[in-house]
Amino acid sequence: MNTEIIDIKKEYERALAAADEVLKRGDVAAIPTETVYGLAADALNEEAVKKIFAAKGRPADNPLIVHICDIKQLTALVEEVPEKAKQLAARFWPGPLTMIMKKSGLVSKTVSGGLDTVAVRMPFSPAARAIIERCSMPLAAPSANLSGSPSPTNAKYVFDDMNGRIPLIIDGGSCEIGVESTVISLAEEPPRLLRPGGVTLEEMTAVIGEITVDEAVLNRLAEGKKAASPGMKYKHYAPKADITIIKGSFEQFKELVTKDSAAALCFDGEGELLGCPYVEYGGKADAYSQSARLFSALRELDEIGARKVYARCPDTSGMGLAVYNRLIRAAGFKIIIA
Repeated sequence: MNTEIIDIKKEYERALAAADEVLKRGDVAAIPTETVYGLAADALNEEAVKKIFAAKGRPADNPLIVHICDIKQLTALVEEVPEKAKQLAARFWPGPLTMIMKKSGLVSKTVSGGLDTVAVRMPFSPAARAIIERCSMPLAAPSANLSGSPSPTNAKYVFDDMNGRIPLIIDGGSCEIGVESTVISLAEEPPRLLRPGGVTLEEMTAVIGEITVDEAVLNRLAEGKKAASPGMKYKHYAPKADITIIKGSFEQFKELVTKDSAAALCFDGEGELLGCPYVEYGGKADAYSQSARLFSALRELDEIGARKVYARCPDTSGMGLAVYNRLIRAAGFKIIIA
């Protein structure tokens, strides 16, 4: 299979027409969003959805997120829209927020990962919403990477993973946020945060009040427990390099990196002080720059040939929780407290 790349900023109409043709024939196209690139197919076409799993090598019990461009599309996908979902949608849609609700009969168990719920979001990305609007269908779209590897934040990394696996990649440039959407379950009370992302726990709490945080946000998914959201698996987002997170000061980090001859995943401006191969992933006090850089930085570790990597630990408040959530999974929960 030949994989075509079309830059939507340079060839807007051709990109939309090509995506429309691919999606309507029941095939898969990689599309840009503000979070990461998505591997999109008609969410209501069972055979098309199966092609997503095949292209990614994704386990069948890992649910997909359905993307819409208009709030009117939501009602057909769910049994009912809870009041708190309406409040969150009014504040954060379009945006990097996925809401889980009881699914309607239109949504297959392939999309829901065998659950009786469906995850839905309305992306902020104008390109993503234009594609959804053109094809007039909700799109199931997990991250456009091989299962388990870092999610792609530009078209090059999509091509690296998907060349020959899908017919089309729509290039929309680099993703602004850089980590996948926040996922909150509204199929229970109080609502439960399943995956942190671009909409923070604090921001949502200010709108709807109490939200519980699932144990799997900061810890391994319990043995035998079914993943209620994408990104809850034990090891995820991982490069080929073996990563260990170091909790401690920069001086303690530098000492361990030097002693163990490791490469470093560190904050901006620290690399040149270490005397070892390094990749920087954002400012120490700037979680938004960390999120925008993290997945690209993980891939760059492989590009420089790093094998053993020690990573600086981000703060876990606000947007930092999303960064830490991705990093601990990339590290397989290996942490050293210095």
